[in-house]
Amino acid sequence: MAKSTIKTKATTVSVAKFIAAVENDTRRADATALVKLFEKATGWKARMWGPTIVGFGVYHYTYDSGHSGSICVVGFSPRKANLAIYVSGFPGKAELLKKLGKHKGGLTQCMYVNRLADVDTAVLQKILKAGVVQTKKMWPVEPS
Repeated sequence: MAKSTIKTKATTVSVAKFIAAVENDTRRADATALVKLFEKATGWKARMWGPTIVGFGVYHYTYDSGHSGSICVVGFSPRKANLAIYVSGFPGKAELLKKLGKHKGGLTQCMYVNRLADVDTAVLQKILKAGVVQTKKMWPVEPS
């Protein structure tokens, strides 16, 4: 069996330059605000993961299959259609998602938000913090 190559790796690309290149004005402003919100919630600086994910922290995993790698603890991607927000599942996440505001998905890893104005950022911050705590319980975590 061929060993798969992990495509989403930490890069040295500037987060500020990546966000400045986001074409949609609202999406670019939301991405700038999300960097501040994620840094406040995690205490970690933003770092690019792959070409489009702004990530915070890093954890190292090894599955029972032997597959291993590293990825950001939490992150987001300002896509054309929406903001994709990556945060692990944790006990009580469903209840927080009910208070978050307009979004799709989110129970496991990925949730989608059209605009940051559609959600309660205080609830989003609680979700991020709880996701970090849950990830730290499962895997070795370090700052970005």
